[in-house]
Formats: sequence, C-alpha cells, structure tokens
Amino acid sequence: MKKLLILPVLLFGVFSCAQNTPTSFSEQALSDNMKSTDGTKVTFKQILEKHKGKTIVIDIWASWCPDCIKGMPKVHDLQKQFSDVTYLFLSYDRTEEAWLKGIEKYNVQGDNYLIGSKWKGGAFSESVKLDWIPRYMVVDKKGNIALFRAIEADDEKLISILKQLK
Repeated sequence: MKKLLILPVLLFGVFSCAQNTPTSFSEQALSDNMKSTDGTKVTFKQILEKHKGKTIVIDIWASWCPDCIKGMPKVHDLQKQFSDVTYLFLSYDRTEEAWLKGIEKYNVQGDNYLIGSKWKGGAFSESVKLDWIPRYMVVDKKGNIALFRAIEADDEKLISILKQLK
C-alpha cells in the first residue's frame, strides 16, 4: 500500500519540476542590455542571434567571485573537450575595468559581455532564476535552452547534453 502512495507523489514531483524549467528566455531577458569588450551596447537577443545555429555554453560569472575563478580550469577543460561549441561569458562584474582585467587575468576565451542590469532584481537574472555563480546554461542550435542550470563546468548533465547536441 505504501508503494502505491509513493508512486503518485514521486511522479508529481518529477513532472512539476520538469514544467518549471524554461526552454526559452523571457522577453525581458532578451531585451536586457549588455556591453561587449569593445564598448558596444547590445541586447541579449542580439548576442544570441549572432550565434544562431550553433550550440552555446553560457557561463555567468564575475571576476570577484571565488567559485568562478576556482572553476575556470574546468571551463578551459570543457573548451578543449568541446571546441566546436560557442562559449558565451556573461559577467556581473561591478565595473567595466574589473571585468576587462578579469578576462585577461583568468584567460577567459570566448564571447564576453558585461550584463547591464543588476544581479538582484535585474531582468536577465530574474529570467534565469539566478541564485549562484558560476552558472552554466546550454542553448541548442535552434535557440532553445537545452540545460537551464549547472553550477560546475564538469557537471555530468552539462557534458551529456553537449555530447547529445554534437
């Protein structure tokens, strides 16, 4: 009898969690302004359109974040393993100067942008339910979110999804 009661509860939990995972970005997130390393202001939507048709790993980070810095070697390993993937680094650094220094200091190789809105209460962070950095996401070649959340660059789900999307 107990087994019969556990099964519906388990199924409800699995399906309710699956439905809460977005497969696309909100209009607010897509409209959020960001800055490229050359100082050009672009929207997140424009950044995604630039890489349309490619698998994208998004790394949300900041140069002041100890866990982000500690995780960079794993990101570099991921880049070696999946060199055909586009790497998009979105930073919550407090200043442009700190962000640019961080890119150089930690050898952040990829497409780099400084997020224009605040972490707490900003359009992008609210859309992706940001509660921790580093945060990794994967966008497939059709522009859908294939992986909504990972906090380690060597996360098994992240690796598995990248293998599937090859």
